[in-house]
Amino acid sequence: MNRTQREAAVRQVMERGTPQVPADLYGDVVRRGSRMLRRRTAARRIMWLLLFAASVAFVVWALTARPWVEPPSTTTPPMRGW
Repeated sequence: MNRTQREAAVRQVMERGTPQVPADLYGDVVRRGSRMLRRRTAARRIMWLLLFAASVAFVVWALTARPWVEPPSTTTPPMRGW
């Protein structure tokens, strides 16, 4: 297919009218779109809830375990001056 044939084919496609859309398609699309929106909103809320729960669990763990504090020594220092 050379360039003029391609241009002619593109013109034919562009000159055609828009295809007729079935009447009940609009309702299906709206229903499906609203369902997708609800699912996306629910997924976003669940992700925020999980993030909040993980951060609360981390804060509780950090306050109880206190990983920044040096652990106490298990041996006693030598006694001098007796």
